[in-house]
Amino acid sequence: MDESDTAAILPGDVLDATSAEDRPSSSCGHRDEDDAPTTTTNTTGCSARPPPLACPLPVSVEPVLFLSMFSLALQAPLSTQYLWDRISEDLGYNGSKRSECGNSSASPDPLQKEVETLTAHWNLYISLAGFSVGLLVVPFLGSWSDRAGRRPVLILPNFGLALQAVVYLVVMYLKLPVVYFLLGRMLSGLSGDFNAILAGCFAYVADTSDRRSRTFRVAVLEACLGLSGMLASIIGGQWRRAQGYINPFWLVLATNLAAAMYAYLFVRESVLPDPGAKLLTTRHYKAVWQLYSTGGSSSEAGGRFHRSKLWLYTLCFFLVVTVHFGSRELYVLYELSSPLCWGPALIGYGSAAQHLAYLTSLLGLKLMQLCLEDSWVAIVGLASNVIGLVVFSVADTTQLMFMGYGLCFLFMAATPVLRSKLSKLVDPSEQGALFASVACVESLCFLVGSGIFNSLYPATLHFMKGFTFLFAAVILFIPAGIIGTLQCLDQRRDQRDSAAS
Repeated sequence: MDESDTAAILPGDVLDATSAEDRPSSSCGHRDEDDAPTTTTNTTGCSARPPPLACPLPVSVEPVLFLSMFSLALQAPLSTQYLWDRISEDLGYNGSKRSECGNSSASPDPLQKEVETLTAHWNLYISLAGFSVGLLVVPFLGSWSDRAGRRPVLILPNFGLALQAVVYLVVMYLKLPVVYFLLGRMLSGLSGDFNAILAGCFAYVADTSDRRSRTFRVAVLEACLGLSGMLASIIGGQWRRAQGYINPFWLVLATNLAAAMYAYLFVRESVLPDPGAKLLTTRHYKAVWQLYSTGGSSSEAGGRFHRSKLWLYTLCFFLVVTVHFGSRELYVLYELSSPLCWGPALIGYGSAAQHLAYLTSLLGLKLMQLCLEDSWVAIVGLASNVIGLVVFSVADTTQLMFMGYGLCFLFMAATPVLRSKLSKLVDPSEQGALFASVACVESLCFLVGSGIFNSLYPATLHFMKGFTFLFAAVILFIPAGIIGTLQCLDQRRDQRDSAAS
């Protein structure tokens, strides 16, 4: 019955009460596509079991992502430094005793090169252990969240990351071999790892945002990544220098547990959970395959060009994130070794400067959207990244290194644009499968980035220490060309459609 007919039958106070009961909350409702969240087919109401507590602030999943990223950014550089120290101890190397550290004219120490090589290889092995497992698990969790709800996907991976922190603490307390780090990463991968949290948060934003504001909402989430990473980097470097590794890893454990508790207590469900939803089923993989093999339901209007755009934007996302992950793992190694020879404090400041670019990218994206299309905003962000990487490749002083960080102030402007474009290419009923596939691609990015960059870095030390950063800068020209070409083609299609009408 239409609302006008209902209003003619029922009194006003009864109608208002009925509407209040039937109206879903702001985080669970399903409204029109033009001014409402993009939701899946089963997002027609709220969870029958709301969270135990209600957050008085207008936030949704931002604190979950903030806390999870804080723990990740706190432990990542500390883990690399711990590997460096343990391997140096095993090999009898002490870089602080070398008078030529920082002297570019001194001959390179072969023992230092061996420490760099082994640390890079162990970083590779540990990354492969976690993300190879996560690559299989994340599509299950992402697609499963369309039926079981988003909250389980926000809670379970945080417990997995907490379990990884416990394993790392045991290794540090008992001085166990670093091979046990592999066990911690595999346990975290089995729970979905950080990529599952990313998938859940971005899917939640897709559920609760409209098409016009989606790019900025995604950028806000990525700014949360930068703010938490910046704080963790500043705290971690100083804390490690003052008290060592163990106490910071206790904070890693606490923040992961806090993120899981917040998701359980405060986050409202954005989809209606299905009690019969199955986790271990091939249907989740089939949903992702159907999306990319047919282009989704929206491809009927655009045909083959629509499916090609889906693949090409995914390729751009893969290349950009692979460069981000791969180069980020090498910053600490590059800064620890000669000629920079940075200590924990400078490493923390450098990591903080890198994460500050998340906030500057958010501000730049908002300003550039006033006069530029999203595609051109992404290209400007890629240009900023390329220039910064070129400076890193030749940086032999602290000033040059921080100049590179400064020139990368817009390097995160491209990824929210690509996520938003992918989200707008599919129907509301396919958002879950899309973000599951994006999370899967992101896991693959870490695998490929870790494999290529951690292998390329020690292999090119003998002729150019910063060659890996130069290689990364060249790769970024590929997504820049694809994004610009697709934008030009879209503009031509729009002009033809306008002329025909």
